[in-house]
Amino acid sequence: MNDGHSVALFHRGQTAADLPAAILHIYGDRRNLSTFSSEFRRWAPDVVLDTFPCGEQEAALVMRTFRGIAHRVVAVSSMDVYRAYGRFLRLEDGLPDPEPFSEDAPLRITLYPYRTSAEPSDLAYSYEKILVERAVMDDAKLPGTILRLPQVFGPGDPQHRLFEFLKRMTDGRPVILLEDGRAQWRWTRGYVENVAAAISLAVTDDRAAGHIYNIGDIEAFTEREWIERVREIVGWKGSIEVVSRAELPEHLVLPYDWRHHLAADTTRIRKELSYNESFSVDEGLRRTIAWETAHPPGQIDQSRFDYTAEDAALRAR
Repeated sequence: MNDGHSVALFHRGQTAADLPAAILHIYGDRRNLSTFSSEFRRWAPDVVLDTFPCGEQEAALVMRTFRGIAHRVVAVSSMDVYRAYGRFLRLEDGLPDPEPFSEDAPLRITLYPYRTSAEPSDLAYSYEKILVERAVMDDAKLPGTILRLPQVFGPGDPQHRLFEFLKRMTDGRPVILLEDGRAQWRWTRGYVENVAAAISLAVTDDRAAGHIYNIGDIEAFTEREWIERVREIVGWKGSIEVVSRAELPEHLVLPYDWRHHLAADTTRIRKELSYNESFSVDEGLRRTIAWETAHPPGQIDQSRFDYTAEDAALRAR
């Protein structure tokens, strides 16, 4: 808005945020999006940003609703569309793909990656960003832009991704156990404010029309490197012990195939839209750690922190 843009938000009004007073709020449920067509037409947006399209029907409804109203739709997708992610989840077989992968890398063949562990009433059951992308990019009457997001970290992270390591450090644990495959596994990350800036850039720059962009940091750190950066900021004096899967206590064994890295090439958005991060990785981590320390999860699954079993595994080495 500081650049002279007018902004409207379509939402259910169930949560509040500290937003500028000039923002227009349109209250409704996206399942009934088309019933607001006349209001959207009066407001006449140039660009529509869909921040949470989960499935094909949702994305298709957005495209139908805004044809003849908006000039472009920008949809937030995920790097979970790539074949590497399907193999990482063990949904598909195959050797590791070359990485870092560009936007043109192969996508998953297996759709609905979370359906096996979700109920039909769960959001995850119908979640599929590949179908979202098709609905947006294949529309002949309304141009689209796709933004494939990385692992986003920062204040407000509902998944508390740093917590499993941060809690052990603040609890004074002398050792963090890390499976050897996980220790060398790499995943592209992005600090939340940097990711938000990239999204804003794609919304406001018409050169993004018809393009797909990976968003994330230039360097994809290994899990061990990531934990070491957290250790530096926290000042933890313990050590990271890399062990085989067979040596891990049961509660630390994860079902993933660590051979398949999720490291993306983010060159395209940097070259085409002149994107650069405003916050360094370490500054983003410092802010995230401060927030995580002040806002731990409301309910902690103590079975994830079975220190007795972890001590026993160390003694058995």
